[in-house]
Amino acid sequence: MFQDQLRFGNVSLSAAEIASDGNTRYALRMRCIRPSASGGADKADTLTESLDFRGSGGPSRLPDTRAEGRFRLRIALLQLNPTAGDLDGNSSLIVRGVRAAKERGADLAVTPELALMGYLPRDLLMSQGFVRRGGLMLARLAEELRDAPPLLVGVATPNPAEMGRPLFNSAVLLRDGVVGPVFHKTLLPTYDVFDEDRYFEPAQEPQILQWNGLRLGISICEDVWNDRDFWSRRRYHEDPIEALVKKGAQAIVNLSASPFEAGKQTLREQMLGHMAAKYGVPVAYVNQVGGNDDLIFDGRSGAWDASGRMIARARGFEEDLAIVDLQAGTGTITEDDFAPEAEIWRALVLGVRDYARKTGFKRVLLGLSGGIDSALTAAIAADAMGPENVLGVMMPSTYSSQGSVDDSVEVARNLGIRTEQLPISGIMQTYESVLAGVFRGLKQDVTEENIQSRIRGNLLMALSNKFGSLLLTTGNKSEMAVGYCTLYGDMNGGLAVIADLPKMMVYRVSRWRNRRKADIPEAILTKAPSAELRPNQTDQDSLPPYELLDEILELHLEQCQSADEIIAKGHDEATVRRILRLVRIAEFKRKQAAPVLKVTSRAFGTGWRMPIVRTD
Repeated sequence: MFQDQLRFGNVSLSAAEIASDGNTRYALRMRCIRPSASGGADKADTLTESLDFRGSGGPSRLPDTRAEGRFRLRIALLQLNPTAGDLDGNSSLIVRGVRAAKERGADLAVTPELALMGYLPRDLLMSQGFVRRGGLMLARLAEELRDAPPLLVGVATPNPAEMGRPLFNSAVLLRDGVVGPVFHKTLLPTYDVFDEDRYFEPAQEPQILQWNGLRLGISICEDVWNDRDFWSRRRYHEDPIEALVKKGAQAIVNLSASPFEAGKQTLREQMLGHMAAKYGVPVAYVNQVGGNDDLIFDGRSGAWDASGRMIARARGFEEDLAIVDLQAGTGTITEDDFAPEAEIWRALVLGVRDYARKTGFKRVLLGLSGGIDSALTAAIAADAMGPENVLGVMMPSTYSSQGSVDDSVEVARNLGIRTEQLPISGIMQTYESVLAGVFRGLKQDVTEENIQSRIRGNLLMALSNKFGSLLLTTGNKSEMAVGYCTLYGDMNGGLAVIADLPKMMVYRVSRWRNRRKADIPEAILTKAPSAELRPNQTDQDSLPPYELLDEILELHLEQCQSADEIIAKGHDEATVRRILRLVRIAEFKRKQAAPVLKVTSRAFGTGWRMPIVRTD
């Protein structure tokens, strides 16, 4: 139920009366309590005004938690796995987390960034109704958690000003059934997968939450990523953390939704530890976990004492509740494996599981070719969904080797997944017969190879439609970069699982996975890669060796180097220019690809914004 009155500074709000006025603001009934100048009873004015989540100008005060002459500050880092747009489901996650925090004696609970909406909500934020329902959900949360510890919850709040973007990216304090005050994000990223300046107005001043003499500087995600002494080149002109410390912050609390990429956690920990030591203040950081669309969040929330020493780390790639005492400098550090193969494996398993679960799929299928890419994708799917929910489909043609068929059967048996075999030679003959007249006198070329791929893609989509299973594509980043894939063929599917893994990383992750159990046959790991679309074909008939290809692609795609810069490093000019041309002309294919799970600094997903029509 809604509470009767919600207070924002000196304004009492009737939650039941919140309604849209048809514009970008939200009308509501408010009672403003004006102190009496004569010392008599305060006066109450009732008016209709735009919804204002800014709260009071001064620092907010939390309940006294002093015991035996010392402060106690036990913060619960609620490492949650929200779903974009699911206000009800995300609210339930938050309530569950806060209840658990209360059981463990927390004084303050903190969610990740935009936890109520689920990061990234993207253009859901353009819906007035969605944002308004978020405000109503805050009222419900405040009432439901009236007897729980105070909560800082990440949510989008309306900007009541006549100018600027319509929203703030905010952290809202809920305590004793009351909503507010509110703290806004300052730095709004617009690079890679981020486009926050599209929706949000930045905070205009540092924001302090006071805990009986201890001043907490409240920050949100990007706000901690602009330290002049850590980065050789800063993206922004201002540093919100420096401003918070100058305003008297004695500890920093950061609500984050920081997407995963291999190696990023080590950088995060170095950066936040440096920040704590530089300013001599403890830092608490809570990160989202789980997959939303192409993004994967690894969690690993943490805390550092005033010397920069890590005092807590939550689990990676799963929900967790970490309790840290910033005053005592205590917490629990969960052991982790930062090897890139281990991180990537866990990220992709989580990404597949959450993408399927959050889009309503209980089963997945994929084509099994007998090659390394489909073998690794099958292993990831089996871990993510359970082997009983994975179907591997073998579709041998005239050009498929018996070894590839046998390898497919072996990997499926090792993983315990179900299989079907649908030979396509007869279908190929039908295509040849139908096209014989119009192709008369023309030599066979890549056209016939693509027909085979599209036959397989059509069969896989038929199975996906008939059985309601999510089709996983199995192409890697190297192939997608240079267009060594077939549109409406092997690119068919709802999720591109390993399309951000260069070919050589596919081998590395596969060998790492086999250390647990050798499910991927050694024959697959050692044979020459081949699409088997013509006799005796190998990938290197069309491409440079993958070791060389991946090196050039890494320089071009992730380091954004030009052909001249790559050639200057000693690479063959003809090879470099050919590869970069292939990357350029394959753009139209990538624009039509399934969502790509992001695990590197630059994936072919929402952060890749190259034009199709271009010359370079």
